Amino acid sequence: MSLSSPSSLPGVTGGAKLKEVTRLMDQLSLDLKETNLSPQQRDNSLEQLKVHGRDPNYADPIFTKEGIETLTRHAFDSSSPTTSRNALRCLANAMLLKENTRQIFIDLGCAEKACDKLCSDSRDDEFLLCRLILLTTYGTSVKLERLIDQNHLAENICTNLGRHAEQYSAERESAVMDPMEDMALAESLKLLFNILHFCPQRLGAFSPALPHILTLIDKRPISSAKPLEAPTGSLLNSILNLPLDQGEIRARLFPKENPSTYVDRFVDILDKSTKVYVDDELDTLVSPVTALLQKVYEVAGSAVQKHMRELLLPTFEDRKQPLGRGEALSARLLRISASITTPKVQESIGSLLFGLSDKDARTLVENIGYGYASGFLVRHKIPLPQNALETQDIGIGESSSSAASKKAWKAVNPITGQTLESEPQVDLPQMTDEEKEREAERLFVLFERLKKTGVMDVTNPVAAAVQEGRFEELDDDAESD
Repeated sequence: MSLSSPSSLPGVTGGAKLKEVTRLMDQLSLDLKETNLSPQQRDNSLEQLKVHGRDPNYADPIFTKEGIETLTRHAFDSSSPTTSRNALRCLANAMLLKENTRQIFIDLGCAEKACDKLCSDSRDDEFLLCRLILLTTYGTSVKLERLIDQNHLAENICTNLGRHAEQYSAERESAVMDPMEDMALAESLKLLFNILHFCPQRLGAFSPALPHILTLIDKRPISSAKPLEAPTGSLLNSILNLPLDQGEIRARLFPKENPSTYVDRFVDILDKSTKVYVDDELDTLVSPVTALLQKVYEVAGSAVQKHMRELLLPTFEDRKQPLGRGEALSARLLRISASITTPKVQESIGSLLFGLSDKDARTLVENIGYGYASGFLVRHKIPLPQNALETQDIGIGESSSSAASKKAWKAVNPITGQTLESEPQVDLPQMTDEEKEREAERLFVLFERLKKTGVMDVTNPVAAAVQEGRFEELDDDAESD
């Protein structure tokens, strides 16, 4: 996760700025001892300091141990919510811009204070406190386990996510949302993601967050123009690190009344995303969605798995033309899986399709055609199935890896995945016997070379035809005719 610096505002610069910052910090430090500022003066001083602190040049007093300590005392000891938030904003800027200030914050015991204060039912406080704790997960000695065990960090994050989910209850759906809602939610989710990543030994403490996250994914409208704009992408990312195979979490993910509810939502988001994002956006934004679907498939029951195959794998309607053509989701996924410009999502989609094929090479070839399957199999050094280039028979009406479940069959081109009956008929002149023999010799040489590479264990069809008595060499008289 990258952190971007806030832009600075025009104002006093150079030595004049340093003098003003020094004056403000001295004033705020003295106020802690003598309380000589009115609430309005105190807040005005912090506001000015926040503006100056957006650019660290000539603002050195803010970033010292004494400066950070002064700000933390106003942030966590003040009885005024306004003063506290103004100081928290100054701290957030400082800790973003100067990495050493994060360790100072830790050494002052303020990570614990931030966790305790996170129980506040204020979206402004949630946003600022989550930002501060998030920053401490980069380059500090923060003890996340202790914050979870002793300072209610997991409990407070889950409570805040529950408050966000309540905004989408039936009674409140028509209410006008405060813009700070989404900003605070996004910050909570970023913090949750980092904690789950850096402290996997406490995953269980965040299990209560899942129903709130699922409610938000299900109830929040998804933009067709930017399906993964914040906080939707963060909501999906936060599920990735949760232990989905645990009983309680699995039960939430696949509710009894409709086990595919959330799967359908995930696929809908993927569908919208593959229509609008390209290249770098695909790699950055969409690969976590396909990774989530793969993880969900692995813990789903057989009925949900079948449903996912029907949604994501090519249908028989798709096989009326070579696979990967058209605008169906399955076609878009195949095209992206073959794109060298998007390596992350290429790999992620390949892994998803392989998972949907029960991680079996032959089934993958049946499902998406040899042309698309071979790249993934070669990259992962998975042996290509024997006779992969022979015409396949695919069961009608089932996107299934189980041959026993297939009831009717149609012959399919193994390379393109298109049914043979749908292929255009090419009217070519009849080959002479001599041309047929030359073509057979050429194929024999090509297959022998392919076998020597070791990439693919294939049976040479020409050699097989000779062994089975299906190939007859022309005699000399025939060649001379």
